[in-house]
Amino acid sequence: MKIFVTAKPKSKEESVRKIDETHFVVAVKEPPISGQANRAIVKALANYLDLAPSRIQLVLGFSSKQKVFEIL
Repeated sequence: MKIFVTAKPKSKEESVRKIDETHFVVAVKEPPISGQANRAIVKALANYLDLAPSRIQLVLGFSSKQKVFEIL
């Protein structure tokens, strides 16, 4: 299953907001440097979806705010 994420790095608070079944807005405190924000988004999604972080893989949008993740 693919999910589409709008990333909000360097936010004051971490949050995951569900827009519909496959679209989310994820705010994380980490900056978008060296993949720090991407790793934090994976952890936030894993907590929200109650999955292991290893089951969530970034497919598209490594350096973009619009990201696509694959749930394995």
